[in-house]
Amino acid sequence: MSEEMPVAKRFLNPLKLVAYLALVVLIGFYFLAVYWSIEPDTFDVKSDQAYQADSQELIVGYTTVNATIEIGNTLLDKRGGFLSNDILPPSLVMDNMPAWEYGVLVQVRDMVATLRNHMSRSQSQSIENVNLKEAEPLFNIDRLSWILPEAEDSYRLGIKQLEAYRDSLSDSSNLDAQFYARADNLRVWLSVVEKRLGSLSQRLTASVGQERINTDLAGDSAATQSTDGQRQLTVKTPWLQIDDNFYEARGTCWALIHLLKAIEVDFAGVLEKKNATVSLRQIIRELESTQASSWSPMVLNGDGFGFMANHSLVMASYVSRANAAIIDLRELLEQG
Repeated sequence: MSEEMPVAKRFLNPLKLVAYLALVVLIGFYFLAVYWSIEPDTFDVKSDQAYQADSQELIVGYTTVNATIEIGNTLLDKRGGFLSNDILPPSLVMDNMPAWEYGVLVQVRDMVATLRNHMSRSQSQSIENVNLKEAEPLFNIDRLSWILPEAEDSYRLGIKQLEAYRDSLSDSSNLDAQFYARADNLRVWLSVVEKRLGSLSQRLTASVGQERINTDLAGDSAATQSTDGQRQLTVKTPWLQIDDNFYEARGTCWALIHLLKAIEVDFAGVLEKKNATVSLRQIIRELESTQASSWSPMVLNGDGFGFMANHSLVMASYVSRANAAIIDLRELLEQG
């Protein structure tokens, strides 16, 4: 009996028990975080399309609005749900997936703003759509807000407003809900996308550090700015932000792939007239290259021509090519 007591005490040691439980919890959190970090697959924007009852032609704008809705639903309902505003582990210590979510969210916000201010309006003096008027501020709630209001709840309400607008496009008797597939409306959205991708490209490239000449006022001898800037700038992304920029770029490109495919459907006539359909498809192909699986457990940040790979520079290459193609497409749409 005396020999068994030390064994029992050894297994019932409270400190060891707590340590073992903590280890199990940490391992569980780790695998849960890995599972939640799996990015969602792309979906087919043409799987749900609506046709005019009389002519059986596609309803203009339906595909673009529906793609935006599906992007929003995927953002909220993917593995783990929306993680950016979680205040409990393991999502509290995750940063890659929240960065991906931010890239997607920015594209949803930009598209909803373009729908409200341009694509749903025939001219500057026309009345804005009621549903889009309600939807835009709902998507602009801080993504980190976790209570009063909770970001997910606000975004879901915004999606409901988009659904109401989408359904009203299918109602031929509702003349107040319109989607104008014009070249000028498409150019407005492309100009926003161009700036988003340009910023991402610069941040990705700065992963290795760069010496840049200040070109803020280049091209206009009369231009001025608020405060004097340095003639030469040293730009380098902080080490802890390198993976955030990388995954934000992946989320941005994931959302743009769907939106551009939807644009190809709704603006088919405009693109065909400008012989620009092939150009749009090439942009989509460049963006699809950014979604290739990364087999490295972390985002590597080697020198540009060094021994170790630099994932940020590879991503920047695809993003820059897509951005250049978007600039060419926008200029093509400006021509008569």
